Amino acid sequence: MNPFRSPDTDLPLSHALILKAALLTIGYIEENGPIGLTPTKALKRYFVAWAAEAFDWPGYTVEYLYAVNKVLNEHDFPPLVILHEVLLSAKLARHFKGTLRLTDLARKLRSEPARLWMLLTTHLLFVVDHSPYTRSDEPLFGNWDIFLNVINIEAQVAVTEERLCSVLYGGEEEDIRHRDFKLTASLYVHVLRPLCWAGLLNEHRTGTGLNRRDFYTKTPLWTAALRLETDRHLRPVTRH
Repeated sequence: MNPFRSPDTDLPLSHALILKAALLTIGYIEENGPIGLTPTKALKRYFVAWAAEAFDWPGYTVEYLYAVNKVLNEHDFPPLVILHEVLLSAKLARHFKGTLRLTDLARKLRSEPARLWMLLTTHLLFVVDHSPYTRSDEPLFGNWDIFLNVINIEAQVAVTEERLCSVLYGGEEEDIRHRDFKLTASLYVHVLRPLCWAGLLNEHRTGTGLNRRDFYTKTPLWTAALRLETDRHLRPVTRH
């Protein structure tokens, strides 16, 4: 399955957090040299501290990160953990002699953001294993062909995790909301969070605590970048 349109045209990439972070990291290495690695091959603290401020990642602001950590290690900043894995998987960076170094491909694609975004997103969605970031040993049933085509319909206006779980796996939305936390959390980590980080979905949070609800809508990048079977069933959105 290749859901992407050609990257040869301009894409509205402003929502693509993974692209912004990758470009900042590439620029950092070009300006400052390779990034040091710890003995466990994590990025060293000096770069984690820099990235936390430079990325300005929604939900992982500097204020939030330092509110729960005295110092920042890579595992304290989940978007950086995933970015590190994506850069290696996409062969945009490599480990060499205790450092993270750029490849020629990264240097080439730095000036081609649409192609760089497509490579990053392909690995973020279809290659990287997100299972270690869930609290469940149970796999999420389904595949990206199903997930993307269902979300294409359901998020035409706005959709919740519970609604998507109901459509994908059956059951009442209220029952899923109050009882099936593992399923909604797994769908979030495997599907919704990567789509948000790729810039294809927007996440909207309302309420707090047990009253919090998360809604997802498609960004302009979704329509510009994806070509899906369910496109023919979409109706124009009426805006007032």
